[in-house]
Amino acid sequence: MNFKETQGLKKDSDFRRVYRQGKSVANRLLVMYTLPNKSEKNRDGISVSKKVGKANIRNKARRRIKESYRLNIDGSIKSGYDIVFIARVAIKDVEYADIEKAMKHLVKKANLY
Repeated sequence: MNFKETQGLKKDSDFRRVYRQGKSVANRLLVMYTLPNKSEKNRDGISVSKKVGKANIRNKARRRIKESYRLNIDGSIKSGYDIVFIARVAIKDVEYADIEKAMKHLVKKANLY
């Protein structure tokens, strides 16, 4: 499944609902919130705060998270979840492989495989 095929979380209200009602797991690079939805597809969202850095650094982090999700997670987890990834400040100083490893760790920790 392609990242573009999955529906993304766009509205602020969707993000807030996942934060309020969902379950979270975290490590030093990422926080992941999950909430079952009523559909057959996963919807995903990424949040990178200004604390992480300037726009180019935030965009780089966002692209790396998106690509890691697309390559490693998207087709191999249970369907029917709203998933939000929040980047922590430490993400700006790590390589792509570290983000990949952190994401796999969170998915395993949340029992989504």
